[in-house]
Amino acid sequence: MASVMRSCIQSILKLLNCVIGMVGIAMMLYAVWLIRVWQREIGDFPFFDDDDDDEFTPWFIYTFLGLGVALSMITFLGHIAAETANGCCLYLYMLFVFLLIMLEAGVTADIFFNRDWEEDFPEDPSGSFDQFKGFIRSSFQLCKWIGLSVVHTGDDFHKDQLISSDELVQVLKISRRKKL
Repeated sequence: MASVMRSCIQSILKLLNCVIGMVGIAMMLYAVWLIRVWQREIGDFPFFDDDDDDEFTPWFIYTFLGLGVALSMITFLGHIAAETANGCCLYLYMLFVFLLIMLEAGVTADIFFNRDWEEDFPEDPSGSFDQFKGFIRSSFQLCKWIGLSVVHTGDDFHKDQLISSDELVQVLKISRRKKL
């Protein structure tokens, strides 16, 4: 029974790691697409801004690209932790996942409680942001509950991981010995 539970925990960890990796790659691809749209609409790349006007700084693109790279690095660390069964690497992976959950919770709380969230965004010369605001306003309740359910589900899953991290290291070591 214990080996079945250990195998289940290891599989769940690997599944979570794959999902985080796919989200990271999707975020990087979305950032590249945003760079292409920026270049087509504005006429230059967002990284090489000649004037010092911060009004049209594409911080959203930078944020998506940075988060995509960070998620990919967390995935890489998770694969190392799952394959080597190194306790230090596993704890570091869980720390990064915990920080990711805290970031999700902070953004969700800001959107949930801040009625003037659209003032945080700079002026949009293309007008696409107005379409985005219209979509969010039309489905605001749905967006709030989806965000809360994602954070709640992630918290429950990771609490179980944090409690059984020592067992997980032992599970990974045992399963690695069985493979050899």
